[in-house]
Amino acid sequence: MNIPIKRLHTHKSDFWTQLDKLLAWDTVSDDHVAQTVRDIIRDVRQRGDAAVVEFTNRFDRVQVRDIAQLRITPQQIDAASQRVASSTREALQTAAQRVRRYHEHQRIQSWSYTEADGTLLGQQVTALDRVGVYVPGGKASYPSSVLMNVIPAKVAGVAEIIMVVPTPDAVVNDMVLAAAKIAGVDTIFAIGGAQAIAALAYGTATIPKVDKIVGPGNIYVATAKSMVFGAVGIDMIAGPSEILIIADGNTDPDWIAMDLFSQAEHDEAAQSILIAPDEAYLDRVTTSIQTLLPAMSRNKIIAASLSQRGAMIAVRDLAEAVDVANYIAPEHLELSVADPEPLSKRVRHAGAIFMGRYTAEALGDYCAGPNHVLPTSRTARFSSPLGVYDFQKRSSLIQCSASGASQLGKIAATLAQGEGLTAHAKSAEYRIK
Repeated sequence: MNIPIKRLHTHKSDFWTQLDKLLAWDTVSDDHVAQTVRDIIRDVRQRGDAAVVEFTNRFDRVQVRDIAQLRITPQQIDAASQRVASSTREALQTAAQRVRRYHEHQRIQSWSYTEADGTLLGQQVTALDRVGVYVPGGKASYPSSVLMNVIPAKVAGVAEIIMVVPTPDAVVNDMVLAAAKIAGVDTIFAIGGAQAIAALAYGTATIPKVDKIVGPGNIYVATAKSMVFGAVGIDMIAGPSEILIIADGNTDPDWIAMDLFSQAEHDEAAQSILIAPDEAYLDRVTTSIQTLLPAMSRNKIIAASLSQRGAMIAVRDLAEAVDVANYIAPEHLELSVADPEPLSKRVRHAGAIFMGRYTAEALGDYCAGPNHVLPTSRTARFSSPLGVYDFQKRSSLIQCSASGASQLGKIAATLAQGEGLTAHAKSAEYRIK
């Protein structure tokens, strides 16, 4: 296979214009998708379980009479887990242990301090009560996604986790159920799509209403999450997978080609970019791509991704490479260089940074420990990976002593009067000694 891959040069006058065109991605669903999702959400809110059953039968090509048949029982989960090969089950358990250990470092603790007059100020941290986790079950199934979304919630102290996973044609993925058991999911429903998001957001007679919905999905799921936001919290609206590699030219080009493939194989809209100061090295990686691609099981998807959204970028030096990377703000950033640490300190915008030649992005997807739910589509400029903090909330603590209330009351009353809010001022003044 010989596929064309864009080649950009930072020294050319139109570089930034060309880069913006390359990065452009419209994540907004079209009018048809939006209206379909809006209708599904309204129907689920009005008819509850009956609507969920109807949509599930239609979209997942199953035949169930009531929603009780869509609840996956503990016995079914145990049986699925036993059907998974022992080596696979052990790999899931090891990955879960590593993910849990990493996220235990993220816990935020409550704190407070007392001022000289006895006034106490602080912050009380509590976990969310109930979380919904969406797990894809259509074109592909991702047990790793179960671990990455459920374990941080468990570490945060979330009391109840409801998982939804579509089972098209009544086919259940054993690895997904095994991962759910290992991660500690409380309840699983075999539903998906916008109807699952609506059920989690507003609740039905059978499906409990949750406080937050996390997990990836197709355009209908993403659109539904955006529409129910406000009634519930959501993690993010994720775009296509991305990888950006900065290479110094000394890493085996086959390694780099395969790292680019690792994201391109997700779907045709995924984006894989390589930046290097050595254009001859870009040529070597391009040759590796053409050589290795035919053997890939998803070579057509990879080819479409690389030809439509992939790129090789030639820069003057590694410092300029980081400048370009910071502008792109990639989901995954590999620093395939001899000494990655100094370079990493200059990175300001990236979902995850993979440091050194031996750190393949794929390790982060499964078992390194950090979360693989990462900001995409340049949102790493202002957002962070999913973590324990996404399942905790903070309440401010204020307890005034009589002396503190008197002193603060004078300040508050003055400011309230300046804003024309008389009741605010009087409320504060009542406490002045």
